[in-house]
Amino acid sequence: MSGRKAAPWLLLLPHILLTALFLVGLGAGLVQSLGVIPALGLTEPTLDYYKEVLTRPDMLRSVLYSLRIALLSALIATGAGVGICAVLTVSRRAHDRLVGLVRLPIAVPHVVVALLTVLLCSQNGLLARLACALGLIGEQSQFPALLYDGAGVGVILAYVWKETPFIVYFVLALMANVNENLGQAAVNLGARPWRAFCRVTLPLCRNTILSGFLIIFVFALGAYELPFLLGATVPKALPVLAYIEYMHPDMRHRPYAMALNGIVILLSVVSAMAYYALMRRKVAALERGGGA
Repeated sequence: MSGRKAAPWLLLLPHILLTALFLVGLGAGLVQSLGVIPALGLTEPTLDYYKEVLTRPDMLRSVLYSLRIALLSALIATGAGVGICAVLTVSRRAHDRLVGLVRLPIAVPHVVVALLTVLLCSQNGLLARLACALGLIGEQSQFPALLYDGAGVGVILAYVWKETPFIVYFVLALMANVNENLGQAAVNLGARPWRAFCRVTLPLCRNTILSGFLIIFVFALGAYELPFLLGATVPKALPVLAYIEYMHPDMRHRPYAMALNGIVILLSVVSAMAYYALMRRKVAALERGGGA
């Protein structure tokens, strides 16, 4: 193989090695989730660990807790992001400095977001002090407990603040482009700007919005930092519980950790397939439009 032909493969080599390591780790985890760990004398594959994860009350609560946090975070962040995109698009401010300001939280690490959430939303935080100073509550302890609660309100608020700008970044360019062309054509034909946006621009951006929703959902489902720092003691989020089971002194708890991770992987794969289907539909639509 000549040097010119070998160059692309040499450039791809780090990526190939990392992908191979990832696939080996993923395969080992899935095998262990089936209870096959020869070093511990576990050699027979079984689905009992999955069954126990999905039927044991404490683990089932963790599964539902993580699903609720991920779903609500994705729904609220997507709705807020689309709303911001709509305002910026219809008002023709999609390229102002305001857009850069909206996108700023994307660069903030999740650990810093957790710290900001504690400073703002705890019963000793800025919001509690402000409510007390305004006379809305008698003392700071009367401020609603938004953090470390079983409903995951603090985790959801942190995800919404962090991921709403992602939706803006993901959707705004397409939405502004569609509205500038087809939306303005509808306005020129007599439609009001908001009516043109709802009837023309928004439907054409639907697949991209759904793709952003799926990305946030999968990320929130599998993320560790915010549920660990802001989540309830009971129930724990799936990634937190999986880590605890993985670090358990009794190595026979390892399959439980891998089964919990397997559930996250399964939901992620389903979401990835849905994302792929949406992207194929989008590409097919663009090809039909190009052919026309």
